[in-house]
Amino acid sequence: MPTISVYCSLLALLLSFHFEYVNSDRKFYVDYEKNEFIKDGNIFRYVSGSLHYFRVPRPYWRDRIRKMKSAGLNAISFYVEWSFHEPYSGVYDFEGQADIEHFLTISKQENMNVLIRPGPFISAERDLGGHPYWLLKEKPSLHLRSSDPNYKKYIKRWFSVLMPKIVPFLYGNGGNIIMVQIENEYGHNDLGNCDKEYMLWLRDLFHHYVGEQAQLYTTDECNLSFLECGQIPNVYSTVDFAAVVNVTECFQHLRQVQKKGPLVNSEFYDGWVAFWDSPRPVRNTSDIIRVSKYFLEANVSFNFFMFHGGTNFGFSSGANTMGTTLDKSGYRPQLTSYDFTAPLDEAGDPTEKYHAIKQILKKADFPTSSTPKIAPKGNYGTVNMLPVVSLFDNVARRLNPVLNDVPLCFEDMDINHGLVLYETNLPPIGGLTKLPLVIKSLGDRAIIFLNNVKLGVMSRSNSNTTMEISVIGNNQKLSILVENQGRINDKRFLEDRKGILSNVTLGKHILGPWVMTGYPLNETSWLETQNIQPNVKPPAFYKGVFVIPQDKKHPKPLDTFLDTSGWSKGVAFINGINIGRYWPAVGPQITLYVPAPYLVLGLNTIVMVELEGSSEDFTVKLVDKHRLDW
Repeated sequence: MPTISVYCSLLALLLSFHFEYVNSDRKFYVDYEKNEFIKDGNIFRYVSGSLHYFRVPRPYWRDRIRKMKSAGLNAISFYVEWSFHEPYSGVYDFEGQADIEHFLTISKQENMNVLIRPGPFISAERDLGGHPYWLLKEKPSLHLRSSDPNYKKYIKRWFSVLMPKIVPFLYGNGGNIIMVQIENEYGHNDLGNCDKEYMLWLRDLFHHYVGEQAQLYTTDECNLSFLECGQIPNVYSTVDFAAVVNVTECFQHLRQVQKKGPLVNSEFYDGWVAFWDSPRPVRNTSDIIRVSKYFLEANVSFNFFMFHGGTNFGFSSGANTMGTTLDKSGYRPQLTSYDFTAPLDEAGDPTEKYHAIKQILKKADFPTSSTPKIAPKGNYGTVNMLPVVSLFDNVARRLNPVLNDVPLCFEDMDINHGLVLYETNLPPIGGLTKLPLVIKSLGDRAIIFLNNVKLGVMSRSNSNTTMEISVIGNNQKLSILVENQGRINDKRFLEDRKGILSNVTLGKHILGPWVMTGYPLNETSWLETQNIQPNVKPPAFYKGVFVIPQDKKHPKPLDTFLDTSGWSKGVAFINGINIGRYWPAVGPQITLYVPAPYLVLGLNTIVMVELEGSSEDFTVKLVDKHRLDW
């Protein structure tokens, strides 16, 4: 009888034969002479859509993918967000919402090809462009998106964990990943030069894992200098642009850096990112359809960005900048909603764009199926919110305070997001005196209190980091509550630290020492043991409960929207899940999307961390209509 070792040897031999067979039978690559993609020996062209697993509740992944497939798409494009999987250095998460292998498995089961974009920088309107915050607390400071050896060390470690999970899904290994992107729009970076050493190093790192089992590619914006900087030898180059630009010119730029191969628009913008205190951008369906028809006639492969935007749950949204220096950056924080006016809206329902795209793809002989219906939404009524505890109350201080002579930033205190309260006693002034309070460098928004009485707000967005305050006598306590509104992700000034980043001065006095208390706002279970305090005023925690009854017509909870009208600014939690920032005082977003999987039949809880002013009647509503514009 053969021994176990013999059986193991035979099994290993069979597996090796199978692997070689899979490799030889399945191949996706660029034919530079025919200007075509070749898939299993046949000419192939893809029309894909961007869908980010980290912006869509896991129970909805398959639904969204099927809706994309129903519209005629044959591929999905998505980023891998480093910070989502390594929230703390050396601590990895691939469970639940972070289960990327499950997302890839679903896409394979639905026969959808995949274009995966592992970064390490992804931008994507995410905090720090998808980088984990802890990179900013390294000493000495490392330089992101560069050949800095310390930065490369962390990328290499991260890829040693991530890539083995992706490799089995590469097309040549029997999976459905046909293309793997290196970095993201590197040509438009904030380095002041083009670090080719970094990009070549990244190429070799990717090739180590991907080999010939999928096509490596880059994506850069429609600008010749960007494309020249982002191009990597022996890696396929693609371009991205919106429907309102000169399409011919964009492809001419691409041909100047890459003479042959199929033309690709890797991010064809059917919408655009939206910001607080600004109208949401409009991208007309007619323009999108006009250029899509051109792509289809010209044999261009392209990716709708986004096909389904989803939501920046928690503190994951980032910020853009319009300035020329970090201190005067024209800082613009992004909405919680990433609806993006995409073909599938934030709740996954088809829109006018969806129907128009499906119609042209059907005419171009892309397989389509029945159009999905708009899902019913829950109107769960008015919820009374009761004040529980002030942020100034000791019970609300979940972290031990940090003492230092000068203010420390969030990252130096190992705090990722939320709030930090900076407190100090003012020096003896004598008499009633008006003096300028100055925070030269602030990230991002500060509420100023004297003896726990609000004096005003300083904001990096508005470049107002000076205010005059009246000081009377001695023993005056100054409190500065600083909010991280999202780290910059748009390539300029990427190393964006939060908190007070300079000395604070009052007239000629440099203030200090400081007591600093962090409020990461990462969980709310501790509030269950707190009693209602009717006289509490913002900044404070508020709590309410509502009931979803049994309903024969709808036996499970429905998606709904939290209407924050009348409140000022803060963060909302449903059943302990952070559904995002709200700021109806400036808009345009008024409601927050609440997915049904976050709800339960029976009793549900809402917690709001209100920073400036509650509604007059202390209520919120759960409504069946989204309100993303004033």
